[in-house]
Amino acid sequence: MKRAMHALIALGLLAGCGDSDAPPAAKEAARAAGPATPYRVVDWPLPATMAGSALPDLAVAPDGRLLLAWINSQPGRRHILQFSAYDPAIARWQSAPMTIAIGNSMFVNWADTPHVAATPDGALWVHWLQKRGDAPYAYDIMLSTSRTGGARWSAPVVPHDDGTATEHGFVSLWPASHDTLGIAWLDGRNTASTSAQDQAAVARSAPAEAGGHAHNAGHAGAMTLRAATFDATLRRRHDAELDAMTCDCCQTDVAVTSKGALLVYRGRTAAEIRDVLATRFNGATWTPPARVHADDWKMPACPVNGPSVDADGDAVVVGWYTAPQDAPVVRLARSDDAGDTFAAPVELDRGAAVQGRIDVALDGDQAWALWLREDADGQSLWLSRRSVDLAKEHQRIEVSRLQGRGRATGFPQLAARGGVAYVVWTDVVDGKAQLRGAQVVAR
Repeated sequence: MKRAMHALIALGLLAGCGDSDAPPAAKEAARAAGPATPYRVVDWPLPATMAGSALPDLAVAPDGRLLLAWINSQPGRRHILQFSAYDPAIARWQSAPMTIAIGNSMFVNWADTPHVAATPDGALWVHWLQKRGDAPYAYDIMLSTSRTGGARWSAPVVPHDDGTATEHGFVSLWPASHDTLGIAWLDGRNTASTSAQDQAAVARSAPAEAGGHAHNAGHAGAMTLRAATFDATLRRRHDAELDAMTCDCCQTDVAVTSKGALLVYRGRTAAEIRDVLATRFNGATWTPPARVHADDWKMPACPVNGPSVDADGDAVVVGWYTAPQDAPVVRLARSDDAGDTFAAPVELDRGAAVQGRIDVALDGDQAWALWLREDADGQSLWLSRRSVDLAKEHQRIEVSRLQGRGRATGFPQLAARGGVAYVVWTDVVDGKAQLRGAQVVAR
């Protein structure tokens, strides 16, 4: 889920505090280590130290720095969207978290989280969700940019212009050019109910396990997938509908390949088949969506469990959760032609304990996959380190045992650079959400 960005960005190196437990020498050892070298988990102190911090997003900037965004929520207070950056070259964070947005009307959901990205001209970009009116599932996407390293942010714009009181979210961001951002999202304009009372009825019919989404019950039409680009002045171009019927509330993800941005998402057919699809943007048009693999998972409601993708040139890895015949499984598939075709998938994990919520990363001669399990003993976070062709697993590592359960722990985040994997996740300690971080480095 790391939106690989292979370009340079003119962001200055920022001094900071909170040294990593893995010093630069350890990172150099990781770069020199062969695939057979065992890796270990070390603590990675994060700047998000306040209880109530959750919903992280971790992205790799074109200059190799790691961008971390999260939301801090305190009882009786407004939600705060914050940001910081980490430079692996000096093993330091910025001196303090930067606040991007604050608001009572910010829509905060365990699965539909903010994202941060960078373009090679030095700009940072971020999105969050804002409630619209009184309907329980009506919210808009807010898109903002910073050209001061995150110190100041522009007034936000709304990427979609439909004006309907419906869901808009599950966003992916990528650098579309030197100074242009690409954005894709799930768009509910065709699902509009006739009144707020209808929306409330839908909310009552949506069970808690839906994760705060109504799954299209009682709506007029299907959720769609849309995309656009925004230039440095926040002017919109290339606005397009990519798919007229998608899964309602699964995350989308994107990675930049040698042939353009490859977007992955969970599709939906009239027969309720909800397999993972991919489509690629060449700078002007999108390719027809095609299945990464024919799982043929028939599912009458959204599983709230989207795919992840990363890329390096023509090499692409996609990871996803599926459950055909009610058998939960996490799979990985590789493409060597920038997503035109995919090899048969490998099975990462299966069984009732598999939660999915997967993230993947490519780094040099290794592929990484991160996912959650939950059994009677609680939740656990796992990392698989594999050959780039996915055929061989070099090591399977339990990153952490979590105290939180269910959806409270959200979606863990993974990035890899220089032979080191960086992991951020949400745990719940004494009833309060807290962010945790780890590095996985060569011994």
